[in-house]
Amino acid sequence: MNEPLLKLEGLTAHYGTAQILFGLSLEVRRGGIVALLGRNGAGKSTTLKSIMRIEARPGGTVGFDGRDLSRLRTDQIARAGVGYVPGDRRILPDMTVRENLELGRYIASSERPAAPLEEILSFFPLLGRILDRKGGYLSGGEQQMLTIARCLIGSPRLMLLDEPSEGLAPKIVQELAAILRRVHRELQTSILLTEQNTALALSMADQVGLIDTGRLVFWGKRDELAARTDLMDEYLGVRPRSE
Repeated sequence: MNEPLLKLEGLTAHYGTAQILFGLSLEVRRGGIVALLGRNGAGKSTTLKSIMRIEARPGGTVGFDGRDLSRLRTDQIARAGVGYVPGDRRILPDMTVRENLELGRYIASSERPAAPLEEILSFFPLLGRILDRKGGYLSGGEQQMLTIARCLIGSPRLMLLDEPSEGLAPKIVQELAAILRRVHRELQTSILLTEQNTALALSMADQVGLIDTGRLVFWGKRDELAARTDLMDEYLGVRPRSE
């Protein structure tokens, strides 16, 4: 049986003296898409930050491709092949789209050379038409596409996406989802994403984790969660349609 690409065991996280995660365990198989669902403040974003060792003080084990990442710095984790797309996007407003994209090369490595710009732009043709535009003049959808494209320049094997649809119009969300599916299929990039958009997450993921107050209350296939109307109602506020 193949080992999962990412395996979290007993993951905890603290901000100062406040504990946010309580022994979270889950995995992302090679070539898989996993969605973490839960209400605001449940611990979804903290899970991704703990994997990357950003802001939160994590405990437990983070295994990636058979390697323990628990004691590595954030830049070392990135160079090991874990790409991170933060919820606040972190576009540099005074740099052009091209210059923002070039920053992604810094997380590549000798084992994983940076992806050619032309290849990544084939997924994001809109960005190819605005390469000289400064980041501060981009729309929310353009910024999100730029953030994901910048991550992909570094050739990650696993991409962590924090609330990729937040603040975007429904049409842009559909376009972004189609791009992510194509990236997953053609680049064989595994994905772990957090989402408030339950329908989007269930349409993309094969495995789903449901978090409440820093604890995993459900782990399984997306169809299994969709069938659990009690959990969908209690933890996500999604009520079944009346007959």
